[in-house]
Amino acid sequence: MTPEVRRGLRYCVTVFLGVRALLFILGLVSIVLFPPLKSVSVPGWPAHPLPSPGWANLFTVWERFDGLWFLRIAAEGYGATDGSAAFFPLYPLAIRAVSFVIGGHSFAASLIVSNAAFLGALIVLYFLTAAELSEEGARRTVLYMSLFPTSFFFFAPYSESLFLLCAVTSLWAARRRRWALAGVAGALAALTRNVGLILAPALAVEAVHQRIERKGSAVPGLAASVFVGLGTLSYMAYWSAKAGDWLAPVNQQANWERVFSWPWATLTQGTRFAFRYIGNTNGGYWLIDWLIVVPMLAAGVYGLSRLRPSYGVYMWGGLLAPLSFIFEGRPLMSMPRFVLPLFPLFWAIADATLRKRVPHAAVVAVGGVGLGLLMALFVNWYYIF
Repeated sequence: MTPEVRRGLRYCVTVFLGVRALLFILGLVSIVLFPPLKSVSVPGWPAHPLPSPGWANLFTVWERFDGLWFLRIAAEGYGATDGSAAFFPLYPLAIRAVSFVIGGHSFAASLIVSNAAFLGALIVLYFLTAAELSEEGARRTVLYMSLFPTSFFFFAPYSESLFLLCAVTSLWAARRRRWALAGVAGALAALTRNVGLILAPALAVEAVHQRIERKGSAVPGLAASVFVGLGTLSYMAYWSAKAGDWLAPVNQQANWERVFSWPWATLTQGTRFAFRYIGNTNGGYWLIDWLIVVPMLAAGVYGLSRLRPSYGVYMWGGLLAPLSFIFEGRPLMSMPRFVLPLFPLFWAIADATLRKRVPHAAVVAVGGVGLGLLMALFVNWYYIF
């Protein structure tokens, strides 16, 4: 093992453990300092009662909102008409597999899967970034992602960490022309979240780009791109067999009242709401969404001129999809979570700080403060999801 590899592994593990410990403490303190809202159960999986005294709160504060859906699916499977089809299957399947190994504890298994996947993703991301930017760029990318205001979702029973691991592995493999691995990891990403399908055009663009660079035939890369689609197709085939509805994963999004909107209309409406409701009860949600999403969109614009086309396709595909299917009453809802696995956005921020266009200390400080605030709201059932 080279010194560079040892440094990278040591750095990723140190950041992961440091943030993990910080969030444990924040979770425990937050349930004491903040008044909680009423917990919200999902069909077949009741939420834990409001926090009670005891060290179990170190863990139970993480079982919130969509995490309950993943746990229910992992333990009991999908329901035909309850909206569970909107949650793609790889993450609950991973929970079920680990739960079997540890004796049937779904919640413990979910934390193991999420945390292990995030650590693995940080390691792959570090070495991909070191190759694409620099070793210092890799360190900053890992730090910024770990301290991002919504990064607690990587540690909770949510699919973001597993999706990030699959996506970054797919693009890491593509850059090294390991197209079989790129296709398999991409298909797994597509089985983890619906937006994983964006890896298909990203891999295709990378294959063509490498052909232009005279690095071999584009055919293996294009085949890997097609293989990504098989992940989504297999999930649709499952629903065709189960309920006679190939499009159940799409149709059941209606349970969350999401409708189509042009991305620019979403951003305009989100901006209007962010400042219209300042000072109103619950008005802070719209402003929090805006304060996170708009800087990340700016990072996306900046990154387009700095990154390879394949990364731009992945980055902007991951941004435009949720901007196009929205909850009308809160247009940017969940976008602060959806940007998490879009690692080229964090590359753009790292590049800007390396060029001293944005202060490194400011990024760390703003991320850390935002993480503390949103973590406190999340564990107390405020509508951060």
